[in-house]
Parts: sequence; C-alpha cells; structure tokens
Amino acid sequence: MPHWTLNLLITLAAFVAMECVAWLAHKYLMHGLLWSLHHDHHQRDDGDFFEKNDYFFAIFATPGIACLWLGLDAGFNHLFWIGLGITIYGFTYFLVHDVFIHQRFRVFRNTDSVYLKAIRRAHKMHHKHLGKHGGECFGMLWVPLKYFREAQKAGAR
Repeated sequence: MPHWTLNLLITLAAFVAMECVAWLAHKYLMHGLLWSLHHDHHQRDDGDFFEKNDYFFAIFATPGIACLWLGLDAGFNHLFWIGLGITIYGFTYFLVHDVFIHQRFRVFRNTDSVYLKAIRRAHKMHHKHLGKHGGECFGMLWVPLKYFREAQKAGAR
C-alpha cells in the first residue's frame, strides 16, 4: 500500500473515531460530570454569543493539536495523521453544529438536503430536553434513521 494511502486511511479512521468519541463525551461527560460547562448550551440566552459550553472547543482541540505537534516533530509519523483527522472532525463539527444548526453565523440557513435536515431535526430533539437527564441524539454526523425518514417525508410534500 502506498504511503499516502495509509496516511489517508489513518486520517479517515481518526475522523470516524471522533464521532464515537464525541457521542460518548456528549452523553457521559457533557450531560454528566461536566454539565456545569454544558448546561448553558441548553438554557442559553439568545443575546450571548459565547457560552461556557465553548470551553469544550479547547478541551477537544488539545489532543488534535498535541498529535499534530508530536507527529510533525517525528517527521510526519502516524500521530500527525491522527491529529489531522481529529482537527478535520473539529472543523466539521464547528460548521455543522455552530454555523448550520445553531446559526451563530447567519449562513447556510436553508437546505434541501435530506441528510442536513435529519441532522438539524435530531439536534432539535436533543435540545428539547433542557435538563441534564433524559436527552436523546448525542451524535452529530450520525443520527437515528427515523430522522432521515422524517426529512424524506417532509421533502416529498
């Protein structure tokens, strides 16, 4: 296997693994031990641009930056490509969650994409629960099929 293919596979594997890490962290840390940082995301004042929940950006960026740094220092070894996958996931998360879903920047407001509508609907269902417990849909890019079906039905009308 060519060297670039292995690096691409490592990057993609890290990206996919981050969706699993994000789901676990969201369900068990953000809605658990670290609820004090996440609660304002569910009970947010519309006038506040920043919230305590934004600290998670630094928390999740740290492993990616560390892997990029260490991998670069070691001559672009596997850690660099893992860090790249983590970083690309973080950027994707920012675009989907903060820009598209929560409209922190007023772009990408409308879509005909079934996939994007399903993601937006699942996240809306997640925010239906204002408290620490009882939530659903903790993932970001992979959501239950029922939201895809709802989006398809809505598009067929």
